[in-house]
Amino acid sequence: MDSQNLYDELKEMDTQLSANAANFSHLHESLIGLMEKNAELEIENQHLRDRINEITEKMDNNSPRLSKSRKNLEKLYNEGFHVCSSYYGKRRENGEDCIFCTDIIYGKRD
Repeated sequence: MDSQNLYDELKEMDTQLSANAANFSHLHESLIGLMEKNAELEIENQHLRDRINEITEKMDNNSPRLSKSRKNLEKLYNEGFHVCSSYYGKRRENGEDCIFCTDIIYGKRD
């Protein structure tokens, strides 16, 4: 192999390594952004869960007894199913609370 071919191959490899380094840097920045966003969402979800629990406790303490139909909805909800119109019949993931379902069950209707 002559020195010109060797130099050309080395230059091409250097170009490829630079491109790979740029791609890696971009992926790294994207991953950091996703991890930050995930942490923010986890905190927000916890705040929302806490708020739902507060509202549910207030409703349990202050609200009159549930009607038979709402008791049936509450039973389905406690078994892990959505009772709201958006997700009716779908299983709730990881037992997460659904503000729409709790509004249907415990919300005031005039």
